[in-house]
Amino acid sequence: MVSIFDTIESNKRNSMVLLVFSFFLFLGVAWSASYVLSLGEFGFIILGGVGIIYILFAYFAGDRLVLSMSGAKEVTREEQPFLYNIVEGMALAAAIPMPKIYVIESDAPNAFATGKDPKNASIAVTTGLLKIMKREELEGVVAHEMSHIGNLDIRFMLYAVVIVGAIALLGDLVGRMIFFGGSRRDSKGSGALVIIALVFMILAPIFAELVRLAISRQREFLADATAAKITRYPEGLASALEKLSANSVPLSAATSTTAPLYIVNPFAGKMGHLFSTHPPIEERVKRLRNM
Repeated sequence: MVSIFDTIESNKRNSMVLLVFSFFLFLGVAWSASYVLSLGEFGFIILGGVGIIYILFAYFAGDRLVLSMSGAKEVTREEQPFLYNIVEGMALAAAIPMPKIYVIESDAPNAFATGKDPKNASIAVTTGLLKIMKREELEGVVAHEMSHIGNLDIRFMLYAVVIVGAIALLGDLVGRMIFFGGSRRDSKGSGALVIIALVFMILAPIFAELVRLAISRQREFLADATAAKITRYPEGLASALEKLSANSVPLSAATSTTAPLYIVNPFAGKMGHLFSTHPPIEERVKRLRNM
């Protein structure tokens, strides 16, 4: 058996290592761009300004956009007393404020959490999820989403997305500048370094995206472990994940932007695990039952 607390600490550590790696990858791309175009600190200033604007927009408006894109409707205790009771109980167990509750009209069972911090968070579930889950299974799913809120996963993933986006943006910008104006490094001695820098800028966005996906998978493992700690019943979430794995109904409300937020990948089966936002459900179930 594996300790729940050891699992939580391990996933937090792995997530941070991946995030730090992606940050240094970004620094490498920034250096390459500065070297190839002789921009010096100017490139860092441009990227920093764009990054700050993106972070502020995502931080203050991201949750509302996600809920709107998903077609989620806020519900009251009178409309969904059973769901409301479970969310309220899991919020108390997780020691975080009661989040707003939303329901998505869809037969595809799924759920996600969003919000910039625990005081401004929301949990959304589909009607399909409510139809097939027993109480202990729904508690496991809700606890998983509570864990994302309590662990600040949404903010954490925002940092990862911003770094990956900055790498892709910088690589594209430099490519266009070279295409239209050429490299400013024309000396023969620097030719090899220019080629190395260009190759690095081409490959870095691919590696950065793989790192982002790896971070997302680590945070899912972390949320599973934290949910087990909250409910003290790992089997509830394990059983819920098995039911979700058996689902074949597509979730039309999901997009490539919102997919990482859901408890299971709404596009599962369309790509390998390396390019998935979620770890294999079989592995998640195995870890839960070993706790």
